[in-house]
Amino acid sequence: MFKTRLLSGIVLVIILIATVGYGGYVLFGVLAAISLIGMSELYKVVDVHTKALGAVGYIGAVCYYGLLFTGQMEWMTALTILFLVAVMAVYVFAFPAFRTEQVMVAFFGLFYVAVMLSYVYQTRMLPDGHVAVWLIFLSSWGCDTCAYCVGMLIGKHKMAPRLSPKKSVEGGVGGVLGAALLGALFSLAMNQWGGADVDPAFYAVICGAGGIISQIGDLAASAIKRNHDVKDYGRLIPGHGGILDRFDSVIFTAPVIYYLAVLIG
Repeated sequence: MFKTRLLSGIVLVIILIATVGYGGYVLFGVLAAISLIGMSELYKVVDVHTKALGAVGYIGAVCYYGLLFTGQMEWMTALTILFLVAVMAVYVFAFPAFRTEQVMVAFFGLFYVAVMLSYVYQTRMLPDGHVAVWLIFLSSWGCDTCAYCVGMLIGKHKMAPRLSPKKSVEGGVGGVLGAALLGALFSLAMNQWGGADVDPAFYAVICGAGGIISQIGDLAASAIKRNHDVKDYGRLIPGHGGILDRFDSVIFTAPVIYYLAVLIG
């Protein structure tokens, strides 16, 4: 199991470096595909992944990425309203085929998965996005790794005992501090060898904030699984589960990093 998880993790990192590093159409296409897969995993939890409600969700995601690709995001409010109308139309005309919970998840899934993940691409497209985009993964996966190590060493107080018994307050604090340190070290490395000119303190703050949010994203995804007695969202990534199992923290971190990079930068 450990070997499988390690090998798939290495492959995932290689794909990540290639797609995020290249950016542009490649990153856009990969994120669009990942978003649809992630939405399918979420919809499967409430059994709408192959039904009309799920189809409306997938169409909504494609339309959203179409707006993003063409730079017409001023139509996002209109898309949101039309998407809600379409979801409710399926609900009422197919009544009583779907429960209210299924309708809410169908609507929620577009924003929770597709819109939030798209901020990886939007961050990459910023003027300094080729550098700033890596803060998303440093603050999410870096925080997770540091939190695990610190929690194993000194963790005593449970952060969310009923939701995730293995997570500790000490691990959470260690994860945030570790993410901040990784952000500072990354900025120094990029300044030295990448031709960048970024402030280590600025990147430390961004990664620290991202680390806090990433833990909320991790626990939120776990809460949904616990409510529905699901162990993993999928089996796409051997040893890791599905897209939502691996990108749960990235989903929350990406928008935060984007807006911090825009506002503070």
